[in-house]
Amino acid sequence: MNHNLNKQTIFIDLGLIDYQKAWDYQTELFNKILDVKSENRNLPVNEQRSTNNYLLFCEHPHVFTIGKSGDEKNLVIPLASLSSIGASYHQINRGGDITYHGPGQIVVYPVLDLENFFTDIHQYMRTLEESVIATLKEFGIVAGRIKGLTGVCWIGMMSEKHGKFARLE
Repeated sequence: MNHNLNKQTIFIDLGLIDYQKAWDYQTELFNKILDVKSENRNLPVNEQRSTNNYLLFCEHPHVFTIGKSGDEKNLVIPLASLSSIGASYHQINRGGDITYHGPGQIVVYPVLDLENFFTDIHQYMRTLEESVIATLKEFGIVAGRIKGLTGVCWIGMMSEKHGKFARLE
């Protein structure tokens, strides 16, 4: 067991950045964490290095992403029309369906070694959701969860499909 747990987080503002460049940067940071963990396996506990944790803040030009379980039929405009409106499209290896990001929208990407905090991914997701809900509350925005679904929803995103809140990822 690594006794050099690091709960400190490095905050990085990437500004307005292309989605693929942000994805590549996250991958680079993630691989650095994996390299340290791999090196630590062969070292005595007192020589092991702690891994870093990152919180990346940015905004993207217009982009639609689709996760592994997504369906292109859920895209609101034809895929071939995206470039005509200045939007890009990326298939990525996360779960979920279609997600939109655009200028003025703050996007936060955590790149963490969860073993520095806890190893239960469900606890991590609920903690992340609760952090978003508490942050929105500070701005006077009522937010919540839909039972049985992952994600945070807020007023202004009403939906008959989901009842009180529309599901956001």
